[in-house]
Amino acid sequence: MLKSLRRITLMLSLMMLSMASHATERLLTLAPVSKNTYYAEGTSALGSPLNKNFISNAGVVIGPTGVIVIDALGSPALGKQLIDEIRKITDKPIQFVIVTHYHADHIYGLQSFIDIGATVIAQESAKEYLSSDTAQLRLQASRTELAPWVNNQTRLVAPSRWVSEDARLSLSGLDVDIIKMGPAHTPDDLAIYFPSESVLFAGDLVFRGRIPYVGNADSLGWIKSLDKLLRRDAKVIVPGHGPASTSSTEDLKFTRDYLVFVRQAMEQAARDLEPFDEAYLATDWSRYEKVPLFNAANRMNAYNIYLSIQNE
Repeated sequence: MLKSLRRITLMLSLMMLSMASHATERLLTLAPVSKNTYYAEGTSALGSPLNKNFISNAGVVIGPTGVIVIDALGSPALGKQLIDEIRKITDKPIQFVIVTHYHADHIYGLQSFIDIGATVIAQESAKEYLSSDTAQLRLQASRTELAPWVNNQTRLVAPSRWVSEDARLSLSGLDVDIIKMGPAHTPDDLAIYFPSESVLFAGDLVFRGRIPYVGNADSLGWIKSLDKLLRRDAKVIVPGHGPASTSSTEDLKFTRDYLVFVRQAMEQAARDLEPFDEAYLATDWSRYEKVPLFNAANRMNAYNIYLSIQNE
């Protein structure tokens, strides 16, 4: 197990070095995707001081009585910038922030929204992460890796409202479908659908135009979650990373089919305890090798799925 952990750490370090070289600053702006819905698209790179950890997307939906935000971006400074951009398009109060999952690049901006009185909503499974050593160690490392944008004043923000199952809520004068997805990409994944806008915020269940980051995900649960979303009739999908999509089925299937392919490639070797390196080299990756971040992420993804199948 110790050898496996060291190997994962090495692979992650190599991924970080590869991706950091592509880190560039992106201007935070809100682009419309429907009449009352906007999103900010992060850069396709690893979080760094160069981009203030602006590597994920956030959404904004303007309701009759207020504003709903989906995810808060990766630093308090970005959270404040997002608030400033919202103020340019509406003076309605920012009432709610719904968190798709508790990964750092989606939640370090939460304190900026708490400071203006917004209510944070997340899946109940995030309680375990928030109380874990992992969350504190991640924040401690980020205060060094992402300084000065994440620093000693940056804090973890717990939701004031938890959801534990699928629910239709009335927020800011809008019906909002909260869809429990995890464990998938994380144990606490949520997808958020706005029927009046026909827009689905999929969080990191969908990586558009790039190889996804698997980490210690439940890949089998992730595939089942994507099957669940494929039954939704959304005109627009806003992924956790990458541009918004009007080809919802195609983009959901890209992430799903990639995960299925990697599982199939690793499954027999994992169950027979064959060496990972042999299984990886024996796989024909040509279908994905030209997709952005293949070199940075694919080998680590395959190894993590190989280990997870053994644990299954």
